[in-house]
Amino acid sequence: MSGNPYPLGLRLAGRRVVVVGGGVVATRRVPALLDAGADVLLVAPELTPALRAHADAGRLRWQRRRFAADDLEDAWLVQVAVDDPGAAAAISAVADERRIFCVRADDRAAATAWTPAVTRQGPVTVAVLGGGDPRRSMAVRDAVRDLLAAGPGRLAPPPADADADAGEAPGPVHPTRRPGHVALVGAGPGDPELITVKGRRLLTEAEVVVTDRLVPGLLLDELGPEVELVDATKIPYGPARTQEEINRILVDRALAGRAVVRLKGGDPYVFGRGGEELLACAEAGVPVTVVPGVTSAIAAAAGAGVPVTHRAVAHEFTVVSGHVPPDSSASMVRWEHLAGLRGTLVILMGLKNLAAISATLVSHGRSAQTPAVVVQEGTTGAQRTIRSTLGVVAADVAAAGIRPPAVVVVGDVVGALDS
Repeated sequence: MSGNPYPLGLRLAGRRVVVVGGGVVATRRVPALLDAGADVLLVAPELTPALRAHADAGRLRWQRRRFAADDLEDAWLVQVAVDDPGAAAAISAVADERRIFCVRADDRAAATAWTPAVTRQGPVTVAVLGGGDPRRSMAVRDAVRDLLAAGPGRLAPPPADADADAGEAPGPVHPTRRPGHVALVGAGPGDPELITVKGRRLLTEAEVVVTDRLVPGLLLDELGPEVELVDATKIPYGPARTQEEINRILVDRALAGRAVVRLKGGDPYVFGRGGEELLACAEAGVPVTVVPGVTSAIAAAAGAGVPVTHRAVAHEFTVVSGHVPPDSSASMVRWEHLAGLRGTLVILMGLKNLAAISATLVSHGRSAQTPAVVVQEGTTGAQRTIRSTLGVVAADVAAAGIRPPAVVVVGDVVGALDS
């Protein structure tokens, strides 16, 4: 049975969607479902670190096993993202029996629903179906995205040969194709719209994307099926070996002539080890483009209504990493000096050591009554904010169940915009 697809915008808020599979395809698709407010049930024996983070945060429910027919109870939609064609066919057969639309990553022809190529511009969502050819869908999607980005009054007319051969699927678009190279791209603090224009363009041109768990998931949803997605948090080594392996992947893929994007949360050079990756590429003779990103050190505070500087309140702000305890010999932070500053102190990766950091600052002279704010998952729909004071902020964070990633801001700016 054939026919043109009937386009719909599904309103999934509060409705059950079942995703079967915990690999790369599911990693790309789940963020859009969560963004739509769906009640996501994820069924898979194992998950990628990015999906595990969603499960740990309580954004979805995870059944750590293989699919069972009862998983589709009360479901409105099922997305099958498994490598086994036989298993995928069995799942879609159950869905068909229960009249539940089924998206299949392995076989679009056997699916009852397709996932379109999507671009989002504020409240506008454009979804493109290319007759079953994802390359065509993405080419049209990217053209529409560029037109939307140009703004009203700047929409360019279609090229003269736009209708030359509507039946021929265009390949991936690489308008400035160069020999293999690496782009270190800052993805921003969490809101997918806070990536820079240049960063988004390079992402659409990428053939390989090396990502980590702090990257906004909706950015991955826009990648084409031919793009190799490497989840850096899944590399099975300790921190030092993991970085060595990331460097090797970047260099190897670029030397093979591919366009590589190292997509990093926040800014590549703010506790992101982007400098190490640039040096590894330079040593191998691989050209590198660095695209700065909006750092959570500023954006998370702003998203909670806190400026890191404010006239007559703070003329300075200091950003430090709190991943090492203040009393550790490995700490490179002079906490006793920071305690004497009058400006704003922004602490990244400091939630685990917050009690020790607070006590150290107070013991060296910073008032326990200094205002403090902790922002979890800043600029995202899951943002949570706790306002407190330096002396009790660690206890308040523990009582509220705040978890990483979170940014701590200490200073009088915390109340500067309160009316």
